Amino acid sequence: MNHELEPVGIAGRFRGFLPVAVDVETGGFNANSDALLEIAAVIIEMTPFGELRPGPNFRYHVQPFHGSRIDPASLAVNGIDPHHPLRPAMPEKEALTQLFREIRKAVRDTGCTRAVLVGHNASFDLGFLNAAVARADIKRNPCHPFSSFDTATLGGVARGQTVLSRAVTAAGHEWNADSAHSAIYDAERTAMLFCTICNRFRSMYEEALERAPELAARDPDEAPPLE
Repeated sequence: MNHELEPVGIAGRFRGFLPVAVDVETGGFNANSDALLEIAAVIIEMTPFGELRPGPNFRYHVQPFHGSRIDPASLAVNGIDPHHPLRPAMPEKEALTQLFREIRKAVRDTGCTRAVLVGHNASFDLGFLNAAVARADIKRNPCHPFSSFDTATLGGVARGQTVLSRAVTAAGHEWNADSAHSAIYDAERTAMLFCTICNRFRSMYEEALERAPELAARDPDEAPPLE
């Protein structure tokens, strides 16, 4: 294999998608009925040498939507008091508008066409994100509505661990149990795990790129760049 391949940039690495690690803290497991209480995101970057690394991060406390359900058992896990007077929470639409503004900027700056969610058990985070987008009637969602990268799957394949704390530890990173179940902490650990695994698989990616360089080109029917 030729180890002198020039890095293609993050837009080329994932067919025009920009990975964004996302974690949500909620009032339960049902995205349609249970409150979204916190959302955090970490933009994935690529160094000039082709290595992935966690980039800028964003965190928003969210007000429970009207009529939402909040299970006390969920609050016992994430430690959130949704009605604390000093909690700097904002409505779902405002939180998502601010977050999506940052993601769209990153998508444009990297030459990507749209973002793709990276999550640990990603269907959970994507489900809550999509439900909040629908409730808030947001028209410009920069994230792919159903595609995602799941670090539970990647961790199981690469490290034999599907639990986030175990996968992060197996990947050689620290895990602080006292900080867990904070959206920003879990998003940062998820981003770090994703980058570590992708970087370890880099030689396989470069092998495939050398074997079939035409596959690095974007499909003609892919979405146009975000404006």
